[in-house]
Formats: sequence, structure tokens, C-alpha cells
Amino acid sequence: MKILLPPSETKRPGGTSEAPEPSAWALPGLLPQREQLRDALMALAADADATRRVLKLSDKQLAEALYDNARLRTAEVMPAVDRYTGVLYDALDAATLDGYARRWLGAHVLVHSAPFGPVGALDAIPSYRLGAGASVPGLPPLRRLWADAVSAELAASAPSFVLDLRSEAYVDLGPVPEGLPSAYVRVVTEQGKALNHFNKHAKGDFVRRLVQQRPKIGSRRTLLNWAERSGVPLRETSEHGVLELVTDQPTTRK
Repeated sequence: MKILLPPSETKRPGGTSEAPEPSAWALPGLLPQREQLRDALMALAADADATRRVLKLSDKQLAEALYDNARLRTAEVMPAVDRYTGVLYDALDAATLDGYARRWLGAHVLVHSAPFGPVGALDAIPSYRLGAGASVPGLPPLRRLWADAVSAELAASAPSFVLDLRSEAYVDLGPVPEGLPSAYVRVVTEQGKALNHFNKHAKGDFVRRLVQQRPKIGSRRTLLNWAERSGVPLRETSEHGVLELVTDQPTTRK
């Protein structure tokens, strides 16, 4: 099974002094797109006004974006799951997982970033600034740059099942191929109302439970069976390929 997570706009700074190695990350067939975006963002960082306009940044955000994007070839790196902060990643709390759980995380979780595409949870990435909706000068729209390449790489990796927890903006940057068994998870209240803040918390807690229990999931049915046994409120919907994770408030960690 592969689990697809969205990134977060907020990131932890610093890391180890090893240079980024995009060719060593998961889905290595995406290297051409990764290099294109890296070089384009570095070139953009030479122009502060253009960076502010393209990335839609405040004055406070601009300085950090210029610093990070200018150093994408040489910046410090850390595992993707530790790099990202925010509600989802705070709930996942990967730093507190034991070694077995982190290895499982590395083998089964991909984090879909705008400049790098999906990378492994333990792939060592630099900090950066780029969202899914940006248009980088000199490159086609991100959807056109990424979508077919990501879908092809997912198909080539041939996971038994794909659990898609991404936001719709990142799904557009790499739809799960029709031929792969998969489920897209939407977080809702008991009455079916979509959630925002609690959506992210529920997804992080959901993945933490999966990582801690490490079930063998090969289909929607085995996922739903595991969820029922584990007390995870996951349910079928009438919408093809969509499951609902039901929550009215941040879930209680067990």
C-alpha cells in the first residue's frame, strides 16, 4: 500500500548539511521535472519583486522564500515527514514514532510537494516555497508539468493499493491511475459536512494509527475491515472511489 499525503505551507528550517539528492528520492522517473522546477525557482529567487508576485507573498514571507529557493541545490535537508509542520503533521507527530514505525512510514507514505512531486516520507528534502496553484516563469502550468508524469510513475511502482489523503489541488498534480486499486478519503462530520482544520488533524491522526498498527492493506475492503476493528470511523459513500472519515472534533490519540 502507498499513502499519499499533501504537503504543508509551513516547514521546519535547517537540517543536515548533506546536499539534496533528487535522484535518490522515491519515484526517480520524476527527476527531469524536479530539476526543471528547482532551476526555475532558483532563477526566480534572483528577482525579489517577481518572487513576491508569482508566489503571492507578504513581506515577512518573501525573505524566507528568497533564502530557501535560492539554495535548493545546496541547502540543508531533513526527512520530508519531519520537514513539514502544521495541523496534519503535528497530529502525525512522526518524531515520536519508534524505529519500526518510521521505517514503515518510509516504505508506505509519499508526500506530494509542488516542486518535487511525491517524495518518500523519509526522503531528505530542502525547505522551499511553492504552492500547487503557482505559475513558475519559463515553465508550463504545474498541472501540465506534473500530472501525466506522476500518474505514470505511480502506475510503474505498482502498489497493491493507494490511499489518497491529498487535497484536490494536489490530486490535480498527479491523479491516481484508474488501473490502480485506490480510495480517496474525505473528512466529514456525521451529517456529511466537509471540514477544514479538523480535516487535517483527522488525516494526521488516521495515518498515525496506520503507522502504529501497520496492517496489510490491499483493497478498500481490507482497509474498511481494519478501520472497523480499530474503531476508526471510515465509511463507504455513493461516490465512486471515495471514502469518508467521520469526525466532529480532533480525534483522541490511542
